[in-house]
Amino acid sequence: MPEESLVIHCSPTLAGLKTGSLFTVEYTQETKLMDEIRRLNRTLAVKGLRVIPMRETGGRVLIYVYRPSKLEKDLADKRVSRILEEMGYSCGRPEQCVVYLAKKLREGQSFPHEIGLFPGYPLEDVQGFIENKAGNFKYIGCWKVYGDVEQAQKKFHMFKKCANIYYTQWLNGFSIERLTVAA
Repeated sequence: MPEESLVIHCSPTLAGLKTGSLFTVEYTQETKLMDEIRRLNRTLAVKGLRVIPMRETGGRVLIYVYRPSKLEKDLADKRVSRILEEMGYSCGRPEQCVVYLAKKLREGQSFPHEIGLFPGYPLEDVQGFIENKAGNFKYIGCWKVYGDVEQAQKKFHMFKKCANIYYTQWLNGFSIERLTVAA
């Protein structure tokens, strides 16, 4: 997994602006992929991040990069934990939820709609997505917006600006470790 993919898709998470990021990369050798994930985990763990392969299909892997401390805070919201528990999650520890999400991704044909809670999307947008079966949204950016469009647009702008700055810095020789903000 090239570091470039991490910078392009995860800059807001690396910067501490977002709980997590999900993205897909292609791979040819599973052992090389797992070695790279282990290397990234050793590098980023000291900054408070984890890198988890969630689902592998046809030479592609869905990667979840996240801040466990932020996910724990997100899942502490009783409304969020109630939704997840209704969908079969055990919200005792965030890691249990991540493991269960990965299980659902590996066993299912489609993405579980609650997946939006894991990168830290607003609850009202995730609920709107679920209730409206991905339709009737007010705006679309990094995710489909069902709630506060103005607030979402500000976040989308902030995330895009962050990604541009991080990518430029990475091209200028900054390492992933240097770009990642400690939790």
